[in-house]
Amino acid sequence: MDKRILIICAFFFCTVIGVAQKANFVLWQLPSRINTIGNSYVFKMNNGKVIVMDGGVKEESEYLRGFLAALGNEVTIWFVTHPHPDHIGALTEILKKPEGITIHAVYHSAFSPAFCELEPDYKQAAEEFYKALKKSEIKTVDLQTTGLVLTVDKTKFKILGIKHEEIKVNPYNNSSMVIKVWDSKKSILFLADAGRESGELLLKGPYRKDLDCDYLQMAHHGQAGVSKDFYRTIKFKACLWPSPTWVYNNDAGKGFNTHTFETVEIRNLVDSLGIKKHYVSNQGLCKIE
Repeated sequence: MDKRILIICAFFFCTVIGVAQKANFVLWQLPSRINTIGNSYVFKMNNGKVIVMDGGVKEESEYLRGFLAALGNEVTIWFVTHPHPDHIGALTEILKKPEGITIHAVYHSAFSPAFCELEPDYKQAAEEFYKALKKSEIKTVDLQTTGLVLTVDKTKFKILGIKHEEIKVNPYNNSSMVIKVWDSKKSILFLADAGRESGELLLKGPYRKDLDCDYLQMAHHGQAGVSKDFYRTIKFKACLWPSPTWVYNNDAGKGFNTHTFETVEIRNLVDSLGIKKHYVSNQGLCKIE
């Protein structure tokens, strides 16, 4: 074959492969700036569209407002995994006073009033969020079944888990929405605060293969979430830890690994699995490209 043709073919092949592997989104794991538990993720697509997942605690609302302002103050979809204050606190404040932020749609799996009653300490925050969401008149999608795939630009969002009102143990966490996100270059599994029971349902459910990923958001901030067997069973390459220092180090004031959290056990487990990359929210803003 003519040498020039070989060069052209090689160039074409490399170009095609390069395009296929081009990332479509950037993900930021927002920092635990006030050293409190929070779950806050922001995506930006190549076409400029912004997606938010949860948003963190009420006290982080001003930081989140500033972050979104830098991206254009327009959110295409806001996913809410479940109505614990560390997931919906900032969004509730934004719903009450948007101050220039436009949200086109909110996707969640709404709890029934009776289910909200199961965690009295968090009932008020959940009800306040639902009230603010309804009053905002933003388009709201209440997911009652799994399997929905949303495409934003060239990025896919697949709903693998929704509420489980039949589970009365650790009810709010076990009713976390679980979402798989991927483009042509990377995949991320968001477990939110999924507990052992909902984790087992995921492993035995129809989307088992979807649980394998490049980046795994550690369940319930890395402690008392899904079982150790869950982490042993699925395949992943890196961990996202939405964890303040005291949770990450199991230290409530008496030193490293002196409290009752399971975080250090889970850290040791993933180390034993050969996972080398860790993105921890207490270490500052994390960016995944």
